Amino acid sequence: MRVPVRQQHVAKRISIAVLLLVAVALTALAVQGVDAQAGVPDAASYEWTLFSDGFDNPIYVTSAYDGSGRMFVVEQTGMIWVVAADGSALDEPFLDISMKLPSNVFLGGYSEQGLLGLVFHPQYTQNGQFFISYTDVNGDSVISRMRVYADNPDMADPDSESVLLTLYQPFDNHNSGHITFGPDGYLYISFGDGGDQGDPFGNAQNPQALLGKVLRIDVDNGTPYGIPQDNPFVGRDDYAREIWQMGLRNPWRFSFDRDTGDFYLADVGEWQFEEINFAPAGTAGLNFGWEFFEGNLKRDGDPPSGITPPILEYDHSLGCSVTGGIVYRGEQLPELQGYYFYGDYCLGNLWIAQRDGAGIWQTTLWMGTQRQISAFGEDESGEIYLVDYKGEILRLEPILP
Repeated sequence: MRVPVRQQHVAKRISIAVLLLVAVALTALAVQGVDAQAGVPDAASYEWTLFSDGFDNPIYVTSAYDGSGRMFVVEQTGMIWVVAADGSALDEPFLDISMKLPSNVFLGGYSEQGLLGLVFHPQYTQNGQFFISYTDVNGDSVISRMRVYADNPDMADPDSESVLLTLYQPFDNHNSGHITFGPDGYLYISFGDGGDQGDPFGNAQNPQALLGKVLRIDVDNGTPYGIPQDNPFVGRDDYAREIWQMGLRNPWRFSFDRDTGDFYLADVGEWQFEEINFAPAGTAGLNFGWEFFEGNLKRDGDPPSGITPPILEYDHSLGCSVTGGIVYRGEQLPELQGYYFYGDYCLGNLWIAQRDGAGIWQTTLWMGTQRQISAFGEDESGEIYLVDYKGEILRLEPILP
């Protein structure tokens, strides 16, 4: 029997899964004993069930929102796979850009490079456009527009790539590279500070650098893109016009609440604290503080006025690399409506958070998953998925009596 391409790919790739689970067992025991806040849904009533597996270092899952019910799984090593609503993956990849990536993505060990982001155009059903984010063979960040074949919705045209943005990366870490469309139809892009320790080039606080920022661009106007006229620094010569938010170290996943438009972003810390940042819908031009602050911890230097502190943080006794998630807006789990999910890549801890009646953010260490949480995702109906970097995609479901 012919072995599907996907299975051949998984078998031949050298796994580069990070072995950072030293304290998982102890943490899992500790999480089981955590008392949830009053009114928080009991984690024991839910479980992460296997949706699909067999992937090579998956780092994202998303939907095309085209009514098909399909999901798309992004592998750091360069493949995107179509997964049907029943969890079965097609034998041939939707896209393969492995030849465009740096060689160290395939050499084993820890890598922050590779294929890092995917998002489908809001009018995908009409124009067949989607966008990818990756680091090229030189280690630089690339944002590209691509198209699906008109006669095959399960396969992208590899020759359709049109590069929108290439950004020099001075080091091979802190690439970030998440991309998504906001409720306003503009493309949002996150970049880390360029790498190494302590932001040695000061990119996060440099108003003319695109590193250490969230950018906002118009992909439907301009060449190769346009600048929305309500971007916060349009008209200022001392700021790059693409900047939407700044002061970031290594943002790993951001999202918009599909009901309110509020913006959530997880920023990976250095040695002590992981943080979640927040901006109410439409709020732009915020400075989240790196590298003057790590979480709420003041570091060296004299910070400018107007720093926006994180809404949530945790120290490295609970993990070492935050993974941002989504606000749950599905229908299957009504008790979780409005909760923001986020987790830790190293120890698999998972939190849920929301504001209380007084507007104060409350968070609960909800469960220990013992997974390497590389991303969260949602399907067309808003149900939530967890991506385990070791190869599995899981869906949160209620435990039925």
